[in-house]
Amino acid sequence: MEKPYYVIGIDGGGTKTAALLADEKGKTLAEDAGGPSNFQFIGVEQAARVLFSVISQCCQKAGCPISQVKCVVAGLTGAGRPSDQERMQKAFEAHARQSGAEFGTLKIESDARIALEGAFEGASGIILIAGTGSIAFGKTTEGDVFRVGGWGRIVGDEGSGFMIGREGLNAVTKELDGRGKKTQLTVIVAEKFGLSSQERIIAEVYRNNFDLASLAPLVIEAASKHDQECERILNRAAFELSEHVRALTLRMERATRGARQKIPLSFVGSLLTQDSVFPKIVKHKIEFTTPQIVVRKPQSTPAYGAALMALKLIKE
Repeated sequence: MEKPYYVIGIDGGGTKTAALLADEKGKTLAEDAGGPSNFQFIGVEQAARVLFSVISQCCQKAGCPISQVKCVVAGLTGAGRPSDQERMQKAFEAHARQSGAEFGTLKIESDARIALEGAFEGASGIILIAGTGSIAFGKTTEGDVFRVGGWGRIVGDEGSGFMIGREGLNAVTKELDGRGKKTQLTVIVAEKFGLSSQERIIAEVYRNNFDLASLAPLVIEAASKHDQECERILNRAAFELSEHVRALTLRMERATRGARQKIPLSFVGSLLTQDSVFPKIVKHKIEFTTPQIVVRKPQSTPAYGAALMALKLIKE
């Protein structure tokens, strides 16, 4: 009798790493969590140790030997480029050999890709991600995957936390100069970060690498209190995100050559999943510009999406 096999899906980020072990039918049997695995910051060797740890813990909880794990898919922050995926994969395989572990295939994916798979449990749809950066991923009914955005903060990331924070601080500097309108943000930023003068702002931004994305929640807070400048910033950000979705929808429809049909969309990322005015503005603009979009909550976690990808790899 053939032994049962298992798969593991991993969602690795800058603060924690979530993993789950599923059987060949996709039923979750065990879950585990570990520390950060963003190899761009902690290095591939440390990230490999974290991945191996959560894999081992999942196997221990499920009571299965690691040799019966046929495939592992790990979606990691910072793994969007093939060269980075290869670098991380080699480091993990080296660590596994040193640990004397033998199991099947390991595949490194981006965290966005597994989030797309988990949101619709392998079916078609679009995810819109807005955190520090911004990007949209879509999967057609034929299984083709497209993306819009994700160009980085220098030439892209419109609608992201970085861009909202930068525009917020720009509104503050204009008020301090006397060439812009008053905004509640000036007082809020001064109280929270001590950014109340030209000298202080320039020093923090250009010398101390101040995290501009950290200002985004303050812009949202001021906008919820009807601050006109912050409302303007959020409306522009929401428009940019809606353009991500509109452009991606057109690409997907052209690829399928089908009649316009309803497409599910899920929000991902801190700016769109928090309970604030911003996701509501974004949802309204998307539904106005692209009426075939239906916004709904993700069906499953990114880690489960990674497990589904692992099952598909086995069957290919």
